[in-house]
Amino acid sequence: MRGRDHVGENVRRLRIAKGWTQERLAEGADLDRVTIVRIETAVASARLDHLLLIARALGVQLAYLVRE
Repeated sequence: MRGRDHVGENVRRLRIAKGWTQERLAEGADLDRVTIVRIETAVASARLDHLLLIARALGVQLAYLVRE
């Protein structure tokens, strides 16, 4: 699995476990929904600052998002 694939899958898995839509996560992380979609689908590599905002919104440590 490529690096950004597992990051996107981890974000998606956590978001769904919370019962959140992509829109809800985007609002919680102060990002736009398109950014969340691109990260989850591995269309683009996530920027570190975006991952930090997402981790905070999901209530997890950054390491959880980037683990394989």
